Amino acid sequence: MSTPFRLGLAGLGTVGRGVVRLCHAHSEMLAERAGRPVEIVAVSARDRRRDRGVDLSAFAWEDDPVALARRADLDCVIEVMGGADGPAKALVEAALVAGKHVVTANKALLARHGQLLAEMAEGAGVGLAAEAAVAGGIPALKALGEGLAANRITRVFGVLNGTCNYILNEMEARKAPYEAVLADAQRLGYAEADPTFDVGGIDAAHKLAILAALAFGTHVDFEGVVTEGIERVTLSDIETARDMGFSIRLLGLARMHEAGLEQRVRPCMVDERSLIGALPGVTNAVVAEGDFVGQCAFSGPGAGEGPTASAIMADVIDIARGAVRPLFGRPAARLEAAARLAHGDEHSPYYLRFTLADRPGALAQVASALGRQGVSIHRMRQYGKGDPVPVVIVTHDARRDAIDAALAEIGALPVSAEAPVAIRIEEV
Repeated sequence: MSTPFRLGLAGLGTVGRGVVRLCHAHSEMLAERAGRPVEIVAVSARDRRRDRGVDLSAFAWEDDPVALARRADLDCVIEVMGGADGPAKALVEAALVAGKHVVTANKALLARHGQLLAEMAEGAGVGLAAEAAVAGGIPALKALGEGLAANRITRVFGVLNGTCNYILNEMEARKAPYEAVLADAQRLGYAEADPTFDVGGIDAAHKLAILAALAFGTHVDFEGVVTEGIERVTLSDIETARDMGFSIRLLGLARMHEAGLEQRVRPCMVDERSLIGALPGVTNAVVAEGDFVGQCAFSGPGAGEGPTASAIMADVIDIARGAVRPLFGRPAARLEAAARLAHGDEHSPYYLRFTLADRPGALAQVASALGRQGVSIHRMRQYGKGDPVPVVIVTHDARRDAIDAALAEIGALPVSAEAPVAIRIEEV
């Protein structure tokens, strides 16, 4: 019989339990596809006495994850602990130094330290794989790094956070305000008690930084991702978007320009009939555009026990059969630090929402401020009656710095009752 491929598993939360269950359920299939038996040998987690609902009796236990990484009887370490620093980073570094392959689902770790860890893995001659770190069960990294390897990627974008997609969909379907839907998402387990990581766009920004590095051959630059969450999206915005044929989605987008790399996570209006605009529930989607292949889209479950465990074990199978590839599609030493596209250099049409006092000349003041910044109005509509009253303007293509300057000026006007809102309209 072939020598088993021996795994150490660090982290026994939802995803770790999924890995154990998958290995138990599909042991024969994993061996067939890997060309050798695949076995969990040892595990590590914070509390060995906790009942996790899976049988762990056959595995050695290490209280210290770094000790797990250093075990001589392991070929590969699976890291599903989470966290950009601390024990997770120490574990991965120790495993690489010890000559162990690493498979991780940790997007925060890779978004902040991906370049360093990729260099360490290649220097040690071992694999570092992370399909599960981006969009759960969707094979987005394999698609970019392998299936589209013959293309120059021109743009990569997608819905990268299921919690936000659920909230925006439910607001529209139930005509319910953000706060009420967020509370339901927390009750159902789609959102944490502190939802900032998700609704603030940080989770999506981690994933986008990884996708951009792979797509464009650059260093991971999480700090360069312009990030805005969905907290200020109102039911009125969603209903107005639908009235105009759009859906609002938290969109992560990366594109290389001559002036630098554009990376942003922001609520955007997209065509309601597109894959992104019609994306249901907690589903994720990743779309890549190549110069020869055109647009390729991938959608599916972006999180959860089963989908994430599926992605992890796909990486394990690759490594077990000797298919070790650079994490970012090319040797880490050849990745380049990209210049960042200046925030103001972005341009597109925009949806602008103002809340104005119902007095003569209010709209004229808004139009004048936009005109002074060179922002051209495509259409304008006043919604409802009352004082103050919401006014929506859709612009022609405009630079972001011009939009920001105009909104700052308008927000300071005596007729402005609330801070203006700008939502980019994106062609997807």
